[in-house]
Amino acid sequence: MTFLNQIKTFAANESGAVTVDWVVLTAAIVGLGLAVISSVRTGVGSLATDISNSLSSASVASLGTLGVSQ
Repeated sequence: MTFLNQIKTFAANESGAVTVDWVVLTAAIVGLGLAVISSVRTGVGSLATDISNSLSSASVASLGTLGVSQ
């Protein structure tokens, strides 16, 4: 078998086509995930800061005489 015949046989072989499809699909999913994370990051950070500030300034009300039998 000559080198040219080996190249033709290799080019005609489709046994790895499904693997290539899955690699491309996986790369697309990872890329989409990274894009979503980068676009949501700032909003989530500011929301977490707002929640932290609200909880820091919150106070717990005393129950007083509620639930005490007379």
